[in-house]
Amino acid sequence: MTADHYDIVIIGGGPVGMALALALHDTGISSLLLEARGLPEKVEDPRPLALSHGSHLILHRLGIWNTLTQKTPITTIHISNRNSFGQTILTPRDAGVSTLGFVVNYHDLFRSMHQKLDESKADYIAGATVTRLDTRENSGIVYFDYQGREEKVTAKLLVLADGGQLAKQVPYITYQTHDYQQWAVVANVKAEKKQTGIAYERFTNSGPVALLPNQEDFSLVWTVTPETAKEIIAMNDEAFLMRLHQHFGDRLGKFIGAGKRSAFPLALKYATPVTAQRIALIGNAAQTLHPVAGQGFNLGLRDAYELAGEIVNTKTTAGEIGTPAMLSRYRQRRQIDSSAGRIFTDSLVKIFSNENKILKQTCGLGLSILDCTPPLKRFISRRMIFGARG
Repeated sequence: MTADHYDIVIIGGGPVGMALALALHDTGISSLLLEARGLPEKVEDPRPLALSHGSHLILHRLGIWNTLTQKTPITTIHISNRNSFGQTILTPRDAGVSTLGFVVNYHDLFRSMHQKLDESKADYIAGATVTRLDTRENSGIVYFDYQGREEKVTAKLLVLADGGQLAKQVPYITYQTHDYQQWAVVANVKAEKKQTGIAYERFTNSGPVALLPNQEDFSLVWTVTPETAKEIIAMNDEAFLMRLHQHFGDRLGKFIGAGKRSAFPLALKYATPVTAQRIALIGNAAQTLHPVAGQGFNLGLRDAYELAGEIVNTKTTAGEIGTPAMLSRYRQRRQIDSSAGRIFTDSLVKIFSNENKILKQTCGLGLSILDCTPPLKRFISRRMIFGARG
């Protein structure tokens, strides 16, 4: 560690925490990034990330985009409702952009961002486990274990990007949670028909199933009950591919190959408020969403980018970083986007994941109306891409 005091200490070195560190680089603002895990070369995560066009622009500004080795453009989003009429097809023309987004590999993004931080000589400590936080009127204090020693560092502002565990130590911050009683099964799969940039979102009674373009093939995000998730993970490849074909339908022909499968539980969790004395929450520390519509990571990336903007503007106008006034501005700036993303994804899950025939017919009618109404398509697609302000 090169100093014992910084302007900013970021706790959590995932892509959202690293994005904030990169956005603050070369601004004259000192920052330290603490990450509990080891170096990314030792971390493998096969999860696909659906990046909106807006997130692609942020990563380009951070100097990350051109270093990614795996990035598949999304040129069309096909939305349908199983066992019901009605569908919607979204294209870049509907949103007024060159492409709707991209699918990247989590580990590829993690590795590229770490390499950029290393090249920029950023203060970044891997293998640092934060044990305790303390805040005072003028500063925050972080205690962490590193190589068997307890270390301490102070900062004007502490940013939690760790997933939310440390926020439980912070007075007045509470989490609202809702367990969807669903799990997401993820895997890379091959179909008889090769992909051409189309992302499929298909709603079913048990939850949505998404097939995202990944090179010539697809990245699968399949929402099922916890019991079904265990069954699917235990299947051999042949049985798994047959089960997926029965569930998804014939649109892509038969599924003919599958990579490693993994599964994780789904829940809605969000903090109220997202700031406290000398503390700000971003990414999964601020909110964890259902993966339907792929909004969670994009929302977290906007958290990091807009917090960086608020920090830089505060310094530029000779203000003090981390004051109640600065944190209030950040909280108000993010409130509409965060709330809208949360309500949108939560409503999609609850409305479409049901067996009520009348409601299913209503959902099908809604998809058909959306498909025939260009202004509504533009409104919804731009907010999915750029956030609540569109």
